Parts: sequence; C-alpha cells; structure tokens
Amino acid sequence: MKKTLILSAVAALMLQAASINFKEASKDFQRVMPSGDKNVVLSFYDAIKEAKQSVVNISTKKVLKTHMSMSPFFNDPFFRQFFGPMFRDIPRERIERALGSGVIISKDGYIVTNNHVVKDADEVTVSLPGSKKEYKAKVVGKDPLTDIAVVKIDAKNLKAIAFGDSSKLKTGDIVFAIGNPFGIGETVTQGIVSGLNRKNVGINTYENFIQTDAAINPGNSGGALVDSRGALIGINSAIITRSGGNNGIGFAIPVNMVKDVVKKLIEKGKIERGYLGVVIEDLKGSLKDVYAHKYGAVIVSVEKDSAASKAGLKRGDLIIEVDGKRVEDADELKTIIGSKAPGERVKIRYERDKRVYTTYVKLKERPGSFVNTQKEALGLSLRELDNQTRQMYHIPSSVNGLLVVDVKPNSKADKAGFRVGDVIEAVEDMDIKSVQDFKEALRKYKGPKRVYVLRRGGYPLILVLK
Repeated sequence: MKKTLILSAVAALMLQAASINFKEASKDFQRVMPSGDKNVVLSFYDAIKEAKQSVVNISTKKVLKTHMSMSPFFNDPFFRQFFGPMFRDIPRERIERALGSGVIISKDGYIVTNNHVVKDADEVTVSLPGSKKEYKAKVVGKDPLTDIAVVKIDAKNLKAIAFGDSSKLKTGDIVFAIGNPFGIGETVTQGIVSGLNRKNVGINTYENFIQTDAAINPGNSGGALVDSRGALIGINSAIITRSGGNNGIGFAIPVNMVKDVVKKLIEKGKIERGYLGVVIEDLKGSLKDVYAHKYGAVIVSVEKDSAASKAGLKRGDLIIEVDGKRVEDADELKTIIGSKAPGERVKIRYERDKRVYTTYVKLKERPGSFVNTQKEALGLSLRELDNQTRQMYHIPSSVNGLLVVDVKPNSKADKAGFRVGDVIEAVEDMDIKSVQDFKEALRKYKGPKRVYVLRRGGYPLILVLK
C-alpha cells in the first residue's frame, strides 16, 4: 500500500511538471458582415479590370517528326551492331499544339511569357482580350534557366500592364492570377501570397518563387499574378500536383527578376551569365561544425582552368560574401553569380581553416551555351553538355559533344537524318566539345561534311551534312 502511494505521488509530480497553460483567445467576440449595408457587393473588379486587358492568350504549333521502323528488331542493339543503318526509319509528321498566356509589357507589342510556353514552337499566335483577331508573334528571346521568354507582335497602342515591386510583398497579401486555363477563356482566380523566396523547388535553374494558393492551371502559364491594385507582381509559372489539378500550391516568378531578364532579352536577345566554375552545396548538418560561419556555400569541387581556380579558390572553401552581399546558401551564390556578366570582376570573401580570406575573381561565361544554326539554313539547335543537361538526357560524363535540342523540319539537318537527343561528337577529324568548336568546323570544312553522332542508347553513326 505504501509503495502504491509513493508511485501515485511520483506520477502526480510528473504530470504537474508536464502541465501547460494555453494562451486563450477572447471568447467574447462578434460576427459581423464586411459592410452593414446589405445592398453593397464586395468586389475587386475595378482594381483588376485594367490588368485583365493586358493578359493575352498564346497558342503555339510545332511540327514533330516521329520515326517508324521498317523492322521490329530495329531498336535491338545486338541486331543493329550487325546490320547497321541499312534498315532506315520512316519519318512521319504530326502537329503538336499548346496553349498558354502572356502579359503585355509595352504599347508597341512586347509580351512576356514563360519559356516553356513557346519553347521549340514553329509558330506562335497571340490573341488579345476581347478580340477575335490573331497576331503572328516573333520570339525575341528565351531564357530557359529562369523560364522567361519575350515575344513581339506587330500592333500599336496596346494596354501595357503596370509593374509592381515584388520586394515589397508580404505573406498574406491578396493576389489574383489572370490567364487562360485549359483554353476556356480569360479567367481570374483569387488567393494570397502563401510564401516568398521559394528555392530548391526543382523547376528552374534560378529560383526565387512567389508561392500562392490562387488557382494556376494548365494554360495559366505565362499569365499575370497581380496584387489587389492590379499591379503585376509575378508571372505564373508552375504548380505542384500529383493529379494534374490545382492543389493550392502555385509558383510565380517575381516581377523584379522578370524585369531584369526581359530587359536583357529585348536588348541582346539572350542572357549572358557569369560563371565561377565550382560545384557547391549548402552548409548543413554536421558540416556546420567544421566552419566558424554558419551560413554560406561550400565548394565541393573546382573545375580546371575555371575562374575560381585562377582566383585561388579550393575545394572545401566556404564562400560567405560576394561584392559585400552576404551569401546565405548555395542557391543564393548561384543567383548572385548568375546576375553578373561574363568578364566582370567580383570580390569574394571565404572561410578556409576557420580564417577569412578575400580574393577577386574575373568571371567566365556560363557553359551550356545555346546555338541556333537555323540562320545558316542548317536547321539545328544545339546545346553544350553541362551537368544539368547530362542528367536530364542521361548522357554519361565520358561522352563529349553538343546535344541536338531541335531540328527544323525539311532543313538540311533534317534531311541529313539528325534527331533531337543526338550528340555531335566530331565533324570530320575535329572533335566537338563546345559551340565555338562547331562554328569553327563549319568554317573549316566546306561542302559535304561527315558528322559523327552518338544516338540515344549509345548507337554511333555517321551523317553527312551538306
């Protein structure tokens, strides 16, 4: 009995030690209508009516060439090893159409949208709100790394949207997504800013998303995210979903990033980004115990003859500051360096062996450069093999060359047999490792040229480019 009483007392003491006092909200409250006047309708119509006039529908058309084999064994590597390309593919064409949205940013016809809306399109058509007239659009420039593109139509006195400032946004701000989901027509959905500075989402290379629960569905891509004044604060880009429908997690590219990219695309037609030449990762977990600073980007490896290598940076260094700006993590370092121009000199502070050092780095141009040879009537669009491209197309590190990302129908490249996914390894006796190599080969070798190609699946072949 005595033992039972002691145990009960100990249990009571434990319960008392684990007790908690909750902070209670007032129970004395009232429910009220937003307006006492029952004849008043709450509406944001006047706030967004002008912004709606600046959001356009974009439709694209792409001619795809598929290949049908004459032999059911054609794709068998063992079979092809012995019989080679004697069993040719039969090309068949089909047309792929897609819908998206865009935002008018100037009276004379410049429109911003997502890169994935107009990517590889052979024809881009724009229709204005409230009008059945269609305009053929010219692609001014594209930036796959931020998923931003600019197109232009031949029109005057268009309704350009008013730009807001995405740095002023706060979580909980009311926002509206304007676009053309599923091609049903102009649609407005309401939500709030659910989060800011969303990174590591895995959608783009450079990410700093606005997260919102305003419904963003297929066709909304490239449309406007506006605040309650109707000012543009972002370009709708993507959603996270398992079903394909909207689950209340949408992402928009902040308008401040959009302005910077759009300006460069209009002025130069492309984005040139600085490059350090390092592989980096976040300072996390037990890695924090190794460094005095608890923020920054850790260098995992340094490329030979890179800008970082020439500046003396080494594997294991922790970069904590660039040009006086604190570097919180690897993603922020990537964004800061990517915003610099090739050839620009930057000041970098880093930690090595618990001591802080300073170095100056002259940035090189980011690899993964893109070349479009369609102006030369070849009809090839090529990309250098960076780590992201290799991973996307499952290309091993032992393979060097240029990746074919587009082949224009009925072009010289198409007639020669090039396909999307091919890797050009050499032209005649010249190895191809960069865009510059390929351009040099075109100048060097006149007339028909043997092009050594590695097809998906590791199948090598020779194509003749005339």
